[in-house]
Amino acid sequence: MIKQISIPVLIFILLAAVQLTVVPLISISGIAPNLLIILITFYALKHGQIFGMLLGFILGLLYDLISGGAVGVNMFAMTVSGFIAGYFYNENKVEINTATVYFFYISLISAIAYSFLYTLIAATRPELNLFILLIEGSLLPALYTSVFALPVVIAMPRRELR
Repeated sequence: MIKQISIPVLIFILLAAVQLTVVPLISISGIAPNLLIILITFYALKHGQIFGMLLGFILGLLYDLISGGAVGVNMFAMTVSGFIAGYFYNENKVEINTATVYFFYISLISAIAYSFLYTLIAATRPELNLFILLIEGSLLPALYTSVFALPVVIAMPRRELR
């Protein structure tokens, strides 16, 4: 189990550095992708729901500690995101879920859950209503995150998928 978690944590270090330095430069009107959700979704689809939740918890806590944000917000939202991505786990369809366009859709659902929970808990603007929260706080960042999931689909080696 330690070996399974150590590889995603090493990838997390690289992605967290990119998330904190490069991603703010490519944000559009304050809407930025979250690369860590793609990592959590990928491993939840490869190893299952419990692993996705545990990975979301660990990476969320580490990200909260290194980013300087409120401790627990990313941890909670990433744990729920890993839980939701784990719903799509099927040991017979791991390759289909990670190497086809299904990964895009699953990462979109997972990113919507993350963005909604994160914005709901950490909202700094009191004038947000539910519609703005759903569109600006959840759907747009989730779509932007899912666009960054497409290179994962393209880069995954494929065997004959059926």
